[in-house]
Amino acid sequence: MQKIDIKILVMGSLTLGLAPFTPMPHLFEKLMMLFSGVLQRPMDIFDLFMHGFFPFLLLLKLIVGKND
Repeated sequence: MQKIDIKILVMGSLTLGLAPFTPMPHLFEKLMMLFSGVLQRPMDIFDLFMHGFFPFLLLLKLIVGKND
């Protein structure tokens, strides 16, 4: 985790994590579906993982970085 540059994670989070920018980012849409219990289709689950990958790694790096 220490070898991954935080700049790459921030750029990935801002681009892929928030794409498409209008009308609502897929990540927010899929998270709302997850919390309301309607996230069932395999494509929606894949979308959640794809758009949430960089933000998840960024949060993990920030949490692990504070413990070093």
